[in-house]
Amino acid sequence: MRTKADPLTNDLPDDADALARRAQEVLRAIEQSGMRVATAESCTGGLIASLLTDIEGLSRNFERGFVTYSEEAKCELLGIEPVFIARHGVVSREVALAMAEGALANSRADLALAVTGFAGPAGSHDEAGLVHLALVGRNGRPVTRECHFGDAVRDRVRFLTAQAALEMFAEVVGNGEDLGSTIAESLARHG
Repeated sequence: MRTKADPLTNDLPDDADALARRAQEVLRAIEQSGMRVATAESCTGGLIASLLTDIEGLSRNFERGFVTYSEEAKCELLGIEPVFIARHGVVSREVALAMAEGALANSRADLALAVTGFAGPAGSHDEAGLVHLALVGRNGRPVTRECHFGDAVRDRVRFLTAQAALEMFAEVVGNGEDLGSTIAESLARHG
């Protein structure tokens, strides 16, 4: 699914508390599902992991987080081959999927989410505000999203990326549905 921010301003969304509330709702759903989750973050620098561990009493289902900002970290911590990154580009659907799969393989989690993107100025051939997210589970097909947040300030892109990540978790975890069918249904809806 492609998500475009409307309208683009350089201000952070007015209600950062709404993001924290959404994280709390997602954590409750994760807890009810009995799943444990992991994250692999590049452009968000651990923001999603922070949101999933900030709420006392609800963070026990967060298994671990990887902050893999550099290409080297993606290779060393998540097992992605440098040639794979060179072939697809560090900000791509393929690398986001490989990051999520690496987080799942290197953790005891049942579900792993990864994000990679350009949260600040991009290179001459890169799109500012382009972010790829991937969510994989031990059962079921992966879910991916491609977001175009535009040439906004770093904090806004990070905030919007965290918001998109929480929505992906919410859709997949749902109300305790079978993870495999939920991922497959979400994939069918959002591709």
